[in-house]
Amino acid sequence: MIAVKKDQFENRVVEATALVGAELSDYKGNMLSRDNSGYPWKQDQFTLEMLRPTTVASRFTSAQIYEKIRKAFIVKGLGDSHFEFALVSTSPLGVVTVWERQSAGFQKSFEAYLNDTVGNRIYQHPIISPTGSLYENLSPNEVLMVIVPNSGDVVLKSLRWRIALAGLFTIVIFAAFYLTVNTLLRQKKLSEIKNDFINNMTHEFKTPLATISLAVDAMKNDRVISDKDKLNYFSSIIKEENQRMNRQVETILRAALLDKQEVDLKLKPTHVHKVIKDVAENFTLQLHDKQGKIEFDLNAAYDLVDADEVHFPNLVNNLIDNAVKYSKQNVPPEIKISTSANGKYMILRLEDNGIGMNRETVKRIFEKFYRAHTGNVHNVKGFGLGLSYVKTMVDAHGGSIKVDSTLGKGSTFTLELPLKKNQI
Repeated sequence: MIAVKKDQFENRVVEATALVGAELSDYKGNMLSRDNSGYPWKQDQFTLEMLRPTTVASRFTSAQIYEKIRKAFIVKGLGDSHFEFALVSTSPLGVVTVWERQSAGFQKSFEAYLNDTVGNRIYQHPIISPTGSLYENLSPNEVLMVIVPNSGDVVLKSLRWRIALAGLFTIVIFAAFYLTVNTLLRQKKLSEIKNDFINNMTHEFKTPLATISLAVDAMKNDRVISDKDKLNYFSSIIKEENQRMNRQVETILRAALLDKQEVDLKLKPTHVHKVIKDVAENFTLQLHDKQGKIEFDLNAAYDLVDADEVHFPNLVNNLIDNAVKYSKQNVPPEIKISTSANGKYMILRLEDNGIGMNRETVKRIFEKFYRAHTGNVHNVKGFGLGLSYVKTMVDAHGGSIKVDSTLGKGSTFTLELPLKKNQI
């Protein structure tokens, strides 16, 4: 578009220059005509004029020539274009001999043209007496020079709105393409998450159901029916697996409620240290089986916060549960829980010596349904909802959470919760 517009612009300048050149040529051929009121037909006048060089410059001033060029530019649709001109006499070989007339800025533009012939173009048109005129082959050779400074900028200026629209449409096209690709990738990711979730849910429900089925079959055995201790043992297995399934259902329902933002927190003054100790006590058996331990360093002078009596213990439970589940094989889990206060916030830190996480996992650890890739090892069960729930609940309590982790060394979760105002 720019190239075509540039060619059109140059053609118009050439046509305007030729139009003025033809007009000046007509004047040059008819300077002594009877129709020329400026030169009465007299023998003495004819003799006098024949002895003088007949040039257009002797007939027109610089201002008059400039006005003629300006009118020609307007006719050709170049009224907004700046130009400079010069009228020169040349030798038969085309060498400039006399600078007869020129506009005020011509010399500066001409020097710019000599330094940059691409950005500045010069257009020339010879001023010659028409065939059959009185001064044919007698008058000096003259040339009209027209320079349009920075013609490239002039073309770009005339196209600025088209270029802007083209740029806008290009941005729209790229934006639409980006959104389309991004949507496809998100849909692919959601599809993968959905499949993983269904697989995990199927496994999590199938295992307790299989255990319950085996326990029921065992209880039908005559030896078990006659043995009260064995009957109680299998009954306890059924109850435990039933409770496990209930917890899994509650986890899924809780995630659904969080999606709909239907969780209504009932905040009450809560002592964080007491919640930590009560929740940690529930993991005594699991830690005993793995020969692990929990170390407490509860140094916060004030531990009273406004918290929900159900959801706050649950988020602490999820953090400890993750520390236990993601411990190293054949390495006793060591969990350290510490607290401190800085005046406005209570800081809770939970450190473990587990398998740790890489940077990619740390970035996405709070995403719903996200689970760290462990290669072909699937020894840790779950839906990928625990830490997403923790993050949502911490935000709902007006706090913040961050995680630092090193792969193979362990992870540290840091929570900041606002202290109850009347104790600050």
